[in-house]
Amino acid sequence: MSAPSMAQLGSAVAEVMGAHPFELLALDEAVARQRTDADVAFISREVTGTSTKHEIHPALQQVYDLLRQSPGLKWVHIHSAGADRQIYQDLMTQGVQISTSSGANAQVVATVALAGLLALARKFPMLWAEQQARQWIPLMGPRMPRDLPGQTATIVGWGPIGQKLGSLLQALGLNVVAVRQKIDPSAQLPEGVEQVSFEGLPSALPRTDWLILACPLTTKTRQLVNARVLAALPAGAHLINVARGEVVDQDALVLALQSGHLGGAFLDVFAHEPLPFDSPLWSMPQVMVTPHAAGHSDGNEARVSQMFLDNLRCWRQGQALRNTVG
Repeated sequence: MSAPSMAQLGSAVAEVMGAHPFELLALDEAVARQRTDADVAFISREVTGTSTKHEIHPALQQVYDLLRQSPGLKWVHIHSAGADRQIYQDLMTQGVQISTSSGANAQVVATVALAGLLALARKFPMLWAEQQARQWIPLMGPRMPRDLPGQTATIVGWGPIGQKLGSLLQALGLNVVAVRQKIDPSAQLPEGVEQVSFEGLPSALPRTDWLILACPLTTKTRQLVNARVLAALPAGAHLINVARGEVVDQDALVLALQSGHLGGAFLDVFAHEPLPFDSPLWSMPQVMVTPHAAGHSDGNEARVSQMFLDNLRCWRQGQALRNTVG
């Protein structure tokens, strides 16, 4: 684990490990000393730093190299909810267990997605631009915002984020459609939430005012939202993506926005991160761009660390790990 994590969690790790012999090693020290005998690794936020999965800084690449070169590595716990970085896919093929921190930032991401929806619904991007131009233009006539109650939000992905967001949207009077891997008639969904499978998504699109992506990146969800899906939405619908950028065909998204068929978008994730400087998404007045920050909050570190400690206790006792991938 990182040196900061060692300082914060060292005593807690010792308590979990009990009489079992162990050695804590900071990842930066491990790189310098070329240690390749790690059994467990904890990839906290500061280890990943400002790297993205598309642009990996040298310090993080050294960590990845160390993990790949550790033949005894058995388990890696990561701070993110998704394990779609190539390093984790490679480690899993080597038999390493990967556990995620799914749920740690669910409340944060859900409220950020809600903030994006409310901002678009109330035309805040347009109003902000008019404020900068010192223009006073009342929201009347064709500029009049629609009432949110009665609109339909289709949430792709019904995990911790989707469920929390669904409850928030229902409280605002929206109809909620949950898109899940498969229909489970026995599932206890909140009253009024309709569930459809991924295969059934096309049936929900024509009545969808807000298409919200909160799903993991898998072979099934990669470029799930393509030109055909966007065209099936009613004119003026909006897209919110707090999942992964690769879930959307970004070229098709740009065209749908430029044509005016799509009313706007709140985008926290992109096909390539950082979003290239010359991307037209930066300057579109109906688009809100954030730097893959929907899950960032000052309470996440403690929640992720507790998930790691809980899993470490399971690992020490020979029990199944929680939130494992695959």
